[in-house]
Amino acid sequence: MAMRAKLTTIEDIEAARKAATSAAPERPKRAISDEEKATRKDRVAKAKDAMARSVGAKGDHVAPARTALKTYLQRLNEPKQPDDAQFQVLIEAPFKAPPKKRTNDGRF
Repeated sequence: MAMRAKLTTIEDIEAARKAATSAAPERPKRAISDEEKATRKDRVAKAKDAMARSVGAKGDHVAPARTALKTYLQRLNEPKQPDDAQFQVLIEAPFKAPPKKRTNDGRF
C-alpha cells in the first residue's frame, strides 16, 4: 500500500505564519537622524568612489582592501560602524602600498 504525502493547507500556512509573528520579540525601531543619514550617504559615495578607482590598481594589498570596502557596503545597516579615522584608513587602503619589510642580511 502506497503512502500519500500530506498536503499543506492554507489554514496550516496561516497558522504557522501567525505563530511565527507572535513568537518574535518586539524590537524598538532605531531612529536615524538626518545628520546620520547625511554622514552615511557621504560615506557610501566615498566607498563606491574608492571601489571604482581601485579597479586597475595592482599589488597584494589591493584585493584585501577591496574586500574590506565591499564588506563595509554590505553591512551598512548594522549598528556598529567604524569611526572617522577607521573609515579614512579603509578608503585609502587600496591606494597605499604597505611598507616593505627590511631584510637584515648583514649589508648596510
